[in-house]
Amino acid sequence: MADYPDEEHIVKILKTEFVTHNVKRFTLSKPEHYIFQPGQATDIVINHPDWKKERRPFTFTGLNDWNHLEFTIKIYDDHQGVTHQLGTLQAGDELILHDIWGAIHYKGEGTFIAGGAGVTPFIAILRQLYKDGKTGENQLLFSNRTANDIILKEEFEKILGNRFINTLTQEKTTVYDNRKIDSSYLREKIKDFSQYFYICGPDAMVTELAHVLETLGANKSKIVIEEF
Repeated sequence: MADYPDEEHIVKILKTEFVTHNVKRFTLSKPEHYIFQPGQATDIVINHPDWKKERRPFTFTGLNDWNHLEFTIKIYDDHQGVTHQLGTLQAGDELILHDIWGAIHYKGEGTFIAGGAGVTPFIAILRQLYKDGKTGENQLLFSNRTANDIILKEEFEKILGNRFINTLTQEKTTVYDNRKIDSSYLREKIKDFSQYFYICGPDAMVTELAHVLETLGANKSKIVIEEF
């Protein structure tokens, strides 16, 4: 946790850049003594009078030993909400960070299962494992609509090699699987259901897959999901 978890931290945007057509990386200044665990999140507010009451949760995607903070955020431009507004911000604009929280922590080797922008808690976890030389037999099953939606494809390939498995639900390709992550898909991709499972994505997907994994023999205590 942060040294001062009940305080607000005003941070400056140092840089923004797109990593896919609708996902943006935000590089921010880092408060002194600011500590989080890979997989954790914080509530962010845009430091502007019109947006001060709009708090939204986002996951840290950088590492603790970096001299800046990083968030990787999907921008929804189909309505005038917080992410749309975030997408308009530039270097020099300010954000307010609140408490650090989150239940998704690395507990041991296993399978990470992500849907779309739900992969964000796994970015820092896998980056830290790679940095520490501990990626082991961890694998990532990543479901997206199309190939253009795959976040950090090259980096995940570098970290995990052939244990980075993509499946697309709205595009047919010969490069990736074209399947929904369901019971039959999991039986094909996973041989040992005694391992840890980390799931993040749309709420309905998380709930469904947690149940499916239990029916396939996974131990409920080894299924790691966000808890609110």
